[in-house]
Amino acid sequence: MRTTREIIQNALKAKKVVPSFNVAYLDMVPPMVDALRDTGSFGLIAVARPEWVKFHAKSLRAVRDAYEAHKDERHTRLHLDHVPVIDEDGQQVDFAALIAEGIELGYGSVMIDGSRLPLEQNIAATHQMADLAHRSGVPIEGELGAVLGHEAGPLPPYEELFASGKGFTDPDQAGRFVRETLVDWLSVAIGNVHGAISDARHQKKIEARLDIEHLKRIRKTTGVPLVLHGGSGIQKAYILRSIGEGIAKINVATTIRQPYEAALKAGEPLAKAQKGAYDATVRVITEELEIVGSAALVNP
Repeated sequence: MRTTREIIQNALKAKKVVPSFNVAYLDMVPPMVDALRDTGSFGLIAVARPEWVKFHAKSLRAVRDAYEAHKDERHTRLHLDHVPVIDEDGQQVDFAALIAEGIELGYGSVMIDGSRLPLEQNIAATHQMADLAHRSGVPIEGELGAVLGHEAGPLPPYEELFASGKGFTDPDQAGRFVRETLVDWLSVAIGNVHGAISDARHQKKIEARLDIEHLKRIRKTTGVPLVLHGGSGIQKAYILRSIGEGIAKINVATTIRQPYEAALKAGEPLAKAQKGAYDATVRVITEELEIVGSAALVNP
C-alpha cells in the first residue's frame, strides 16, 4: 500500500492536487469517502484541533474510529491537520502529546502548526515533531507564514491584506525552514485565509485570490510539495494555476461543513445533512479542482 508521502509526491509530479476534507462532525466522514469513491478520486479525511475543540469531531480517536468504519484506501487516507503550538486564542497547546497520539492511533500523516511562533521557535518545534513522526515512518507538514482567519474578531479588509502581503510566507525563510526542520510538506500563505470557526462561521467566506508569482518563489527555495490551507472560496482560476506551481495538497472545510450544518439547523434528518455534504464534496472534486479519476494517478 502506498504511503501518504508517496501519494502527495505523485500528485506533485502529475500536477494534480490532493484535497484534504476536514471533519467537523463525525457523520460527515461517510459522505466524504463516498464522494471520493464515486468520482474515482483521491483525498485525505482530516481533523484539526479546532474541530474537536470548537465543533463536534469529539476526539482524535473518535475520528479515527469513524474513518476506519467507512474507509476506502484506494481513495483515502487519514490525516491529522492543524495541531498548533499556540492556538487561535493565544493558549499554549500540548502539541507533542497530540501528535504522538495521532501517530499511535494510525493517522497516516500529521501536521504541526508553529506559525504563531517566532521563526527560530517554529523551526525548533517543527524539527522536534518531524523527528518524532519520521521515526514512525509518518510524513509531517509544517506551516510558515500567517494563514489568517481562525483568530477571534474580524479580519482586516481582504484587499488591504493582499496588497500589503501581510503574513505571506517569506521565500528565503521557507527554504531555511524546510532544510532545518526536514518537513515533508509546507503550508504557505499567499493570499489564502481560513474559514471562521467562531461566530462568523456560517457567513459566506471571503473570495480570496493567490499571489502566484510569490508561490513560484517559495517553490524555488523549498523543493517540497506545498499546501494551501483555507481552500474554500478561493477563485478557481487561481487554484488551478497554483496546482501547476507546486501546490499538491489543498484543505477544504467550510464548503463542505456549511451545507451539513444548514440542514441540521433547519431540522432536516441526518441523511439530508449528509447528502448536502456529499453534494458539496462532489462539486469541489468535479467543478473546482477538476480531479475526477485522480486516484489512478496519485495512488496507482
